[in-house]
Amino acid sequence: MLSLLLLLAGFFGIAIGTVNIPIKDLLLLTIYKISGSSTIENIDAMFVNIVWNIRLPRVLLAGFVGAALAIAGAAFQGLLRNPLADPFTLGVSSGASVGAVITIFFNLSIPLLGSFTLPFLSIISAFVTVFIVLIFAERIDRAMRVETIILTGVIFSSFLGSLISLMIALTGEELRQIIGWLLGSVSMRGWSHLKIIVPFFVIGAIGLFIHARELNAMSFGEEHAHHLGVHVQQKKLFILFVGSMITGAAVAVSGTIGFVGLVIPHFVRLLWGPDHKHLLPLSTIAGAAFLILADLISRTIIAPAELPIGVITALIGAPIFALILTKNRLESR
Repeated sequence: MLSLLLLLAGFFGIAIGTVNIPIKDLLLLTIYKISGSSTIENIDAMFVNIVWNIRLPRVLLAGFVGAALAIAGAAFQGLLRNPLADPFTLGVSSGASVGAVITIFFNLSIPLLGSFTLPFLSIISAFVTVFIVLIFAERIDRAMRVETIILTGVIFSSFLGSLISLMIALTGEELRQIIGWLLGSVSMRGWSHLKIIVPFFVIGAIGLFIHARELNAMSFGEEHAHHLGVHVQQKKLFILFVGSMITGAAVAVSGTIGFVGLVIPHFVRLLWGPDHKHLLPLSTIAGAAFLILADLISRTIIAPAELPIGVITALIGAPIFALILTKNRLESR
């Protein structure tokens, strides 16, 4: 069902926009790309350019970003045993955002990277943030309990958020670009951005899928996981770094997009249960479909203008999560 939803979301995401692509032409173009037949001669060249160079990379990027945030959120919620946890709990998003804002603010450009300087520095900043958070958490609590990690992440997230606010207050012409990036978007991205996120996503997703059993054990508590033979400290660090890598890559190419990693895993868990062998892949598919549809809404609701996709995810995710919390509270009474 979720795979069908993802396919439909991708289809509508490519077909609908300022210029609507006829279903017949979209199907012919798909057949041409798959089989290499000559049917492309019957398609308007403008449609081919829109689909191949604009819509398709945008839809794929939205799918990978949504999948990355959702699977990272599912992993963090299982690891931290907290349904309110998401990829931004440890300050990863704030760290990546600081790297991006510094790049824009100082107009940095690394010669060998060129236009890839922004995502590169964002990912590096995310890794540095996680490293610092873990060091401080260990200094405070040698056992590195989840409560300590969460509190340390919240502290650093608030501090980094204040740095971003300071740079926004000091900036001039770059203000609109910085704020637009912080609100989250997959517009004006191309195939080059997919090359950035796909390797990190594939490696990270495989790493999390392999550790589904350990996540199941740690969701019942670290002591319980230890008795089941799980190397808690080692696995905890691995999941933290892998989840942070996926989140950092997603934030690097799309900016800050909230609620995907919070709502989607929670929603999937309610429908199909907490087993991470099912939760991780289902969250991946659901997250991809959700962000593709959110992006479709963001670029069509006030067309020809666009809304930041982060605004749409917040408007959809916040009420849904409030309903979920209310339902759980009523059922627990």
